[in-house]
Amino acid sequence: MHEAVLRGLIPGVLGILVRRGADFAAAEDAVQDALLEAVRVWPTDPPRDQKGWLVTVAWRRFLDATRSESTRRRREELVEEEPAPGRAVSVDDTLQLYFLCAHPCLTPSSAVALTLRAVGGLTTRQIAQAYLVPEATMAQRISRAKRTVSSTRLNQPGDVATVLRTLYLVFNEGYSGDVDLAAEAIRLTRQLAAAIDHPEVAGLLALMLLHHARRASRTGPAGGLIPLAEQDRGLWDTALIAEGVDILQSALSRDRLGEFQAQAAIAALHADAQVAAETDWVQIAEWYDELVRLTDSPVVRLNRAVAVGEADGARAGLAALAGLDESLPRYVAVAAYLRERDGDLVAAARLYAEAAAKAGTLAEREHLTRQAARVNAGLA
Repeated sequence: MHEAVLRGLIPGVLGILVRRGADFAAAEDAVQDALLEAVRVWPTDPPRDQKGWLVTVAWRRFLDATRSESTRRRREELVEEEPAPGRAVSVDDTLQLYFLCAHPCLTPSSAVALTLRAVGGLTTRQIAQAYLVPEATMAQRISRAKRTVSSTRLNQPGDVATVLRTLYLVFNEGYSGDVDLAAEAIRLTRQLAAAIDHPEVAGLLALMLLHHARRASRTGPAGGLIPLAEQDRGLWDTALIAEGVDILQSALSRDRLGEFQAQAAIAALHADAQVAAETDWVQIAEWYDELVRLTDSPVVRLNRAVAVGEADGARAGLAALAGLDESLPRYVAVAAYLRERDGDLVAAARLYAEAAAKAGTLAEREHLTRQAARVNAGLA
């Protein structure tokens, strides 16, 4: 691809974006993004209409940036509108928007995707990663959901299960992703728990609190990931842990077990161990058995393989891993860990390096690269 060709197309593409309503600075940013995408895509898949391709991609980038900025400003406005303590009435309607986006005319998966994009502020790529589907597939799903609700009055709220799923995914993205949404997800789940007496709402709130309690210990000073077993447990927020455990115990006493309560029970067992060696992996593996029964999720089965490996030995963990799809995110990293525990250091080093190449975030990639280097150093 000739660099001069791209440079020659820039003025025309910029002009088209400005005529469509983009301000010049935003148009420049969008065109730069489109040029980077062209450098990546054109060598293997050159378009017939180069200018048209650039205009289409740049306009999409501009719209994504505009929507993201609008969502950010809306959050700031909500903070500014928050009334002072006293007689003022709350004006925060975010939770209501979650329910309205979970409209009965949409399938649960489409409702969750639409809510994450329209209200949660997540990008299509982040949502696709959460659902383990290609970005293009998720973009089509969101577009269909928008078309479905475009002719429907959003005056019929959806069900609690769909809203809980959405809040769970928002929290997960805030906890481990690029955008800090964890505190917002906890705030909204607290509101929901105050409004609805539902054991799974309580289970989700307990799960969030127990995970959030460990947040300060999850990364080092330079931002590198610290595995759970190596975290400084003195940094864990004991008040949040105590609150989460109390909420969970109350929910479990109602004998209406759901997946969020089961996940919270696993988090509580981790929080209960003063040191990593005291972790009750046998109980954790049993809770994962319950989660598999409730969800039949491949991600749950992957996590269960780790727990089985800790409770019953690496060979048992590898046996539990054997029947799973190797394309699952973190599959290779789990295989590397279990191979290392089984004493197969050559395979472990190779798998850690392979997992690093497939990692979805820079922090995870650096952590897995360090693991591969550590095992290789042991071999040397």
